[in-house]
Amino acid sequence: MYKLIKNDDVIKMVLRIESNTFIPFALDNTDYQNFKKEVLAGAELQDVDGNVMTDVAEYVRTLP
Repeated sequence: MYKLIKNDDVIKMVLRIESNTFIPFALDNTDYQNFKKEVLAGAELQDVDGNVMTDVAEYVRTLP
């Protein structure tokens, strides 16, 4: 399960809730690439307020 994290009102990273690990949005980051694959495969993603997102695939496609 993942949660989006804001910094200065901009979503810049995700939190892997199970391990309390922050993953920055960076193309050369293996954890970030794994996050995208897992979410597209059905892992839960929460918005910054903790609400489960329903249109995850469309959102993930907008990320770098």
